[in-house]
Amino acid sequence: MNKIKDFVEWKAFGVCAALGNKLGIATSRIRIFFIYATFLTMGSPLIVYMILAFWMNIKNYIMNARRNPLRYL
Repeated sequence: MNKIKDFVEWKAFGVCAALGNKLGIATSRIRIFFIYATFLTMGSPLIVYMILAFWMNIKNYIMNARRNPLRYL
């Protein structure tokens, strides 16, 4: 069960884990916030979550592209 949890946290999107690490807040609290906020506002935090996931993937793509010495050959 822990392998599935780790995969979802770090490989799927990792938004809550990244926010928790950056802000120093427990990841479970951030997830609970997203869940409650989603139910209370009828889904608008999901849009924010998806934008953050997209931004994190683009950021990783750009950072990896800069470190690749074979890119300019």
